[in-house]
This record gives sequence, structure tokens and C-alpha cells, in this order.
Amino acid sequence: MKKITTETYIKWFKDMSFWRKFEDKCRSLYLKQKIRGFLHLYNGQEAVPAGLTHAMDMSKDKMITAYRCHILPISMGVSPKKIMAELLGKKTGTSHGLGGSMHIFSKKHRFYGGHGIVGGQIPLGAGIAFADKYFGKKAVTIAIMGDGAVRQGSMHETFNMAMIWKLPVVFVCENNKYAMGTSVERSTNMEDIYKIGISYGMPSYPVDGMDPEKIAKIAYIAIDRARKGYGATFLDIKTYRYRGHSMSDSELYRSKEEIHLYKKKDPILKLKNFILQKKWDTIENLIEIENEVKKQVELCVEFAEKSDTPSLDDMYNVVYSEPDYPFLDRKIFHNKKEKY
Repeated sequence: MKKITTETYIKWFKDMSFWRKFEDKCRSLYLKQKIRGFLHLYNGQEAVPAGLTHAMDMSKDKMITAYRCHILPISMGVSPKKIMAELLGKKTGTSHGLGGSMHIFSKKHRFYGGHGIVGGQIPLGAGIAFADKYFGKKAVTIAIMGDGAVRQGSMHETFNMAMIWKLPVVFVCENNKYAMGTSVERSTNMEDIYKIGISYGMPSYPVDGMDPEKIAKIAYIAIDRARKGYGATFLDIKTYRYRGHSMSDSELYRSKEEIHLYKKKDPILKLKNFILQKKWDTIENLIEIENEVKKQVELCVEFAEKSDTPSLDDMYNVVYSEPDYPFLDRKIFHNKKEKY
């Protein structure tokens, strides 16, 4: 694993601050009805991608996740301008404006979604890992799920296959305590989620999800193990989201006191205080970083708002691979387009 240095901490602070401001801007744009449909924000969980990507081989390792998926692809190298454009439904977006918030995707950066079906990405992640093993690519797939997805039968089937076939995959549970509005303690008698993996003989560990260094260190052990052919690992990363499950969430299932308590553990604030405590940078420089990331987010919005919306032809060109579109009469559709 790359060394964790002063520069690493400064980079983490810059990246995580940008990710937080990006999501804050998405919330603002949603309230202005410039972003439509569903919107699931990542505020509070920024240490997870910071730690994971530090441990990954960014030239070949892959990632797949659920629908809270704006920040993870940015951590993999996808342009935040393209992600913002996707959120605003513009053709310069990652899926030409046709996927939206829950379906960010980038083959170039080995980010395979963004999936709206709870737990649906887990077997897909194992499939990606199987392909890498079959073709001898020595790459590892990070398959991320929420704590609600561990109730899905497909996860258990996948864990079993991953252990039988020794797949190069690291399963990660972003355990933010609530599956939509249902707490972990109300949905299972196995509150220590990592122990689920142990029942399959899978090395499984709880991880402090508010500390990118702790995440990076345990993630590297899991990734290295997978790359060497020893198979899957399960990480139960205990984090917390400061916003609701989605923009329509009234958050009646948790108290303001609980949210306030976890905000004292804010991973960005902890980074900032640690950097200042170690005298690795000055408060003036960190404030300048915060101001700069705000400007970068505004540039993303400007790019998205100036981009064109996709046309009907764009929809045909990116949805169907066959030029004659055998499943749809294109002429009829164009004649009726005024009704759509």
C-alpha cells in the first residue's frame, strides 16, 4: 500500500471537503427542481471512498455500489462535471443524461454503477471478480452495499459462491445504521453485521468508518489477500449519514440529538483537527482549500447548466446497440414524440 503521509492527509481533506460541498450543492439544485427524481446524498460517509481508493490499484481495480453513488465514482477518477451533468439530465453526463442520480457509470474508470435494486449489485460484483480471475487480470473488485442489503438472499448466495471459487472481491457494507428508515437493531438479531461473513468462513472485520486511515489499512489487507488468490473478505464499515435516506425522507426514525452526536465525529472535521494538531498545515491554508472546493463545485454546475439536453436520437444511440432497433419502430416513435 502507498505510504500514508502528510500529503495523504491534506489530499484526503481536500477530496472529502469537495465531496461534501458537491452533495450540498446537489441538495440545493434538487430543491430548485433542477435535479429531478430520486436523490440520495453521501454526507458523513466521505472517509469510506478516501480510505478504499488509497488501498486500491487505481490502474485496474474496480468498484460497484448501490444507488447512493455520486461520490464514489468521483473517487475513482470520474469527472465531477460529468456527474453533475448526469444529475441535471444533460447529454454530457456519464450516461448521456438518461441514467440520473442512481445510475452513475464509467467503464473507462472501472466504476460499474449505481444500481437501484437493493442488493442487486452484490452478485454483479462477484461476476466482475470472476471475469478478472478467469482472464488472469490480477484485479480486485470492491462490491459495496448498505446495511439493508445484507438481508437480501442474493448476498448470501454470492458470499457462498465467492468462497467456493475464491473470487478476488472485497465486500464492503457501508453500515450507516439505517436501511431507509429501519435501524439495524430493529431488523436483525445479528447487529454485528461483519459476523455474517464469518458464517461462510470469510475473513470479516468491523471498521471505523469515520477514519480514512483505518479504512485504508484494513482495506489493503483485504485487497492484497484477494489479489494473491486467497478469496473474498467482508468489511463492515461503521459510518453515518447526516442527511435523510433520500430527499423525501422526513427522518422520523432518529432524533436530532443522535445526529448532533455523530456530527461531533464528522470525518472531515476530525481530519482538519488532526492536521492542525500535527502542525502539518495552517488554518489559513485549510480555509483556502475549503474556499477553492466551493469554486470547483460551482464550475461543475456551470458546465452542467450550459450543456444540452439529450435528444430522441441520443436515446436510441445509447440504449440500443443494434442500428436497426428491432425492438422499437423508430419512425412511429418519432411521429408520436410530441405526446411524450
